[in-house]
Amino acid sequence: MEKKRAYVKPSLESEAFVPNTYVAACGDSGTVYYFECNAGSRRNSYNVYFDDGRPYASSNGNEEWYAPFSGYHPCGTTHEANSDSGFRDGYMYLQDRRGNNSGPRIDVVIWTEYGNNVHCTTNLDREDWETAKS
Repeated sequence: MEKKRAYVKPSLESEAFVPNTYVAACGDSGTVYYFECNAGSRRNSYNVYFDDGRPYASSNGNEEWYAPFSGYHPCGTTHEANSDSGFRDGYMYLQDRRGNNSGPRIDVVIWTEYGNNVHCTTNLDREDWETAKS
């Protein structure tokens, strides 16, 4: 004897997608770059400026400078830097013994770690920067 099965009306169930992570639809928000602090020589100090000419890090007595130290020098380290952490275009000059600019202008990209630790790279093409894999 065959057992009869009860009729079940077909139904369609759906679930709503609720994202639990922010994902940018455009730009490079959230990208982590490997930022190499390579501008200049470790044994020298440099005066660093924003691209509009405002001092960023210098020892020449200018009270507008941002970083509280006597001039920038490269650490030579590659840092992980979030794209939202404030990269700025700028330039720098070698400091003479009095903290004044000397030598040719060096174009750089500036990145500040923890608000006052300045790093600069001479790799100006951000599209060539290595990124962390997600």
